[in-house]
Order: sequence, then C-alpha cells, then structure tokens
Amino acid sequence: MRKRTQETPENRQKRRRSLGTAAALLAVLLAVLTGINLLCGELERRNSWRVDCSFNALTTQSETTLAVLEGLTRPVHIYAVYARGEEDQPLLELLNRYAAASPLVTWEQTDLSLNPSLLTRYRGSTADSALSTDSLIVTCEETGRFKVLSYTDFIALGVNYDEGAYEIAGLKYESSITSAIRYVTRDTIPRAMILQGHGEMDEGSTGLLASLLASNSYDVAYFTLNTTETELTPDDLLLVLSPQRDLNADEMAALTDFTAHGGSILFTCDYTDPIFAMPNWLSLLRSYGFLPQEGVVIASQEEKNTYYSGNRMYLIPIVQRTEITADLVDAHTDTLLLVGCRGFALPQESDRSLTTETLLLSGARAYARRLDGRSIEQQEGDEMGPFALALQARRITAEGYISRAVVLGSSSLLTSADIYAMTDTQAFIIRIAEFLLDTEPADLGIVAKTALRPGLSARSVTLGVILTAALPFLVALAAMLVLRRRQ
Repeated sequence: MRKRTQETPENRQKRRRSLGTAAALLAVLLAVLTGINLLCGELERRNSWRVDCSFNALTTQSETTLAVLEGLTRPVHIYAVYARGEEDQPLLELLNRYAAASPLVTWEQTDLSLNPSLLTRYRGSTADSALSTDSLIVTCEETGRFKVLSYTDFIALGVNYDEGAYEIAGLKYESSITSAIRYVTRDTIPRAMILQGHGEMDEGSTGLLASLLASNSYDVAYFTLNTTETELTPDDLLLVLSPQRDLNADEMAALTDFTAHGGSILFTCDYTDPIFAMPNWLSLLRSYGFLPQEGVVIASQEEKNTYYSGNRMYLIPIVQRTEITADLVDAHTDTLLLVGCRGFALPQESDRSLTTETLLLSGARAYARRLDGRSIEQQEGDEMGPFALALQARRITAEGYISRAVVLGSSSLLTSADIYAMTDTQAFIIRIAEFLLDTEPADLGIVAKTALRPGLSARSVTLGVILTAALPFLVALAAMLVLRRRQ
C-alpha cells in the first residue's frame, strides 16, 4: 500500500491562500459581469438597441414619428399610469424608443394609488379623456397642455360582417402617441366652433363628432352668434349643422364679415331641412356655388354599387379626387355611406373668385323624390341625376382673403357610430377640417399595426419546407466532399 503523505502546515496555508484568491477573483468576476449586464441593459433601454421581432413590428417607429421627434423644440414628459405587474409591455418598450429617439422626450411609470394628485392635475375635459388606470398622460410644461390617452385610443375597430359585430382591427399606439406629442407642443391649436341658436344639431347629437375632432387636436366649443362669451374669429372652423331657423339681419352680417375675412364653414343640409324657407342661409350657400335641390336622392336599382344592403336611400357615393380626398383615393380608404341625402346641382364653370368642385357624386341614374307618403319608386317628373352629394369651394373675397366651405347633403356622415366603424368616414371628416383650415394633416398618415397574428397558409410554410428538404441534401454534399478528399 502507498503511504499517505501528510500535508504540511505550509502547504495547507498555500492552498487556503490560493482558494481565497480564486474565491475573490470569482467574486470580482461575478461583480464585473453583473455590472456589465446592468450597464448593457441600461444602454439598451436608453438607446433602444433591442430588435423588434414581433409579427406586427408594434414597437418599430415610422419615419414620420422620427421626423416629428427630430423637430421637437419643447420638452415632453409622459406618465404611464400602470400598476406594477399590470404593465402593457409593448407600450412601455415603445416609450423607451421615443425617449431614445429624442432627448426632449422622457417618461416614467406611476400608479394612481401612489400618486393620486395626477387625478386633479390632469383632469380630462370630457368623459372620454378622464384619467384612469391603464392610461398615458402626454404633457408639455412650456405650453401647459396635456393629452390623456386611454386604451380606446390605442385600438382601431372594424366590422366583422360574418359575426355582425365590431372587433379590434388594428393597434394605434404609435399614431396616438405621436399625434399627442404634436398636440401638446404646437404653438396654437385650431378651434372647431359648432353654431347653436337656430335649431341646429345640439351637443347631445354631435358628441361623436366633437370627440373625433378633440382626439385629432381640435378645441371644440358650442356657441351662439348673440353671445360675447365666445368670439368667432376667421382662424376658427365654423360648423353649421342642419339649421331649422333662419339668420336674422345682425347674425347674417356677422357671418358675412366672418367669411369676408377668410373664415371657413362646414355645412350640413339634410333633405328634411327647410332650406328654401330660410333665405339668408340659402344666400350664404349660394355664395359658394352650393345649389341645393328638393327631395331625397334615391339610387337606381340597376346601379348596385351605389347603395347599401338593398336600401336605395343608403347611398354609397362616388368619391371624386380633390384636394380633400386625393390621399384617401390613392390608399383605397374612400368608402363612405350617406343615409337620406339631399342632392345639389353639379357646379358650373369656375371663375376667378370662386372655385366649386364636386366632392361626392351619386350614381348617374339616381333620381330625387319628394317623400309625401308615396313609394320611393321613380315617378314621372322626378329630377334625374347624377347629383352632387357633397361640394367643396374656395372663394376669394373682396378684401383679398380666401374663404373655404364644404357642404354635405346628409348629417348622418358626422353623427352615426355605425358609419364611423363601417366606413372611412373619420379620416374623411378630418381631411375636410384640414382643407377648411388649410392645415397639415393631424394624423400624419401613420398606419395602425395589425392586431391579430395572420393565420397559417400554404405560403407560410414554404420556407420551412424548403429548408427541411435542403438540410439532408447539404449534409450529403458535405459528406461526399470529405470522402472525396480522403480517397
């Protein structure tokens, strides 16, 4: 048997020193690796180095957003109101990218239960903008403005015709946040002034329109021409929505002065409105080349693509390519629906001071019927189309200003939630407002990201099949090359 060598005290001390040195080096190495990991994580967060590999590229920013962030001149701070453990991780990752793209954008996560003062500091002006959990607050101290974005601001709804219900069609994180940043940092905010006092549609019936305008960075106010509390200026957008009573002389003078100095108006004129009994309103319409016709426009049965679901009073207009609709037509997002629409005479040749264009057109075989209890079927004497269902105009006033106007033959386009969801009406309305105020687009054309992962198809597995078949072939080829060298 081999005799066991007894370890000397000197060797034992050397071994202990080496073990201590190894443990210290290991501890230092772990500390260094932990520090590098934390540093890389912080650098990744600050500089947004993480690659977006999601199927819908939800956290990838568009060139439009990057251009907006590059042009920022005022600091923006964003509060992400989410409780710990209940965060929307893709949204927070997107906020990291905003902060990385501009030093003027900062954000923090906060909980309402820990920071209740936010409820009083950032109280929304409407129910839709009221602060709650799962919200973002986009703020700018220099302008004093803020924008509350809730979950509903981040989704785009569509109609599932098979199920007969609404469903989430897209996610608008980037579009909503970028628009909010532009809103809070702009020098001035356009106002949309909804006229009252003549039997027009009131706040209850126009709430949907007011919410749409507010969500697109417009200040919305209801007013009357006889009040001094809210003064109408030529920089405002005036909305005259289906009045039932005429203007008096003072009101007519006020609107004449408003348009003479470049004020712009959006009219609606339903077929039930007594427009021919209101000479002042009629005169104002005619000053823009808008000539309303009597009766309601009925689509011809033969023109199937001009009405919806068999109801020939539900018109699908032919959208004309104009300054308002050019980008909608190009993007094929120009589906609209008009319920019970009045027609207008097609515009005549323009002159130097007035240009009137057809915005929406009926089918060529449509006709106008006066609904007096009889059938909507065509009768002898009914005026034949095509009719202009909406018109736009630009008029140079005697004072040298440019006044713009748009008239719609149906107010349903502005007030129906179903039409908003089923068609491209919302984008159309915003384009009208931008035309009338001669401003750049508010939504910036940022496309919503796909909400649902697309289903598998034959094309989805093509690459996998090719790789599966190619792998054995490549292995066999490599083996043949090796065997040939050995031989």
